[in-house]
Amino acid sequence: MKLLQIDSSARTSSITRKLTTRFAEEWKKNNPDGRVIQRHLHTTNLPPITDDWNATHLDASQLTPEQKKYLSMSDELIQELEGADTVVIGAPMYNFTIPSSLKAWIDQVVRIGKTVGYGPNGPRGLLGNKKVVVISSRGGAYGKGTPAESFDFQEPYLRAYLGNLGVADPNLHFVHAEWTRSGEIPALARFRELTARSLAAARTTVTELAGASSAQQITDLDSRQPVL
Repeated sequence: MKLLQIDSSARTSSITRKLTTRFAEEWKKNNPDGRVIQRHLHTTNLPPITDDWNATHLDASQLTPEQKKYLSMSDELIQELEGADTVVIGAPMYNFTIPSSLKAWIDQVVRIGKTVGYGPNGPRGLLGNKKVVVISSRGGAYGKGTPAESFDFQEPYLRAYLGNLGVADPNLHFVHAEWTRSGEIPALARFRELTARSLAAARTTVTELAGASSAQQITDLDSRQPVL
């Protein structure tokens, strides 16, 4: 068994990094013979998508040494993703969406013939057998029914992207720690109790998701996510 732990925050005090670490530690307890692969996106050189990306449409035997070098990081990241049984992604909300490092990782792992296939019915994701847990931290509250719900371009985007790779319910799970900036921004100070409650709930859910062994257990945990 392999767990791929992806962290996209560069902050040493990152809440998502603490929660992904918690997930990995609990997963390891339940899978003592398993292997945890860590990918820190803030220290990974993720090349931009240039004209060289057209090489992804060529057979490997046709690639030039320069094209192979350009695609080497993409190949490495896809190999990590394909080899994992479970993936946990730390994704703080920046300006209503995901960090640029996570978007750059996404651009590198979407490859026709590797993670996405095309058939008579159009595109088809090739990673549907994986369990994926996305852990986010948010300065405010963006859940269903909140005033800021329409500003959430984080979960809908990741849900659509991962679904395009074949990962969807019941294998896709989101855990949100909200109101995380109430200790930094005076105007949000009145929400500090909600911060503590949300973080405590996130910690509990992360621990239980890492140890859940059945689809029913996971469904029950997802349905219990609080809306603050």
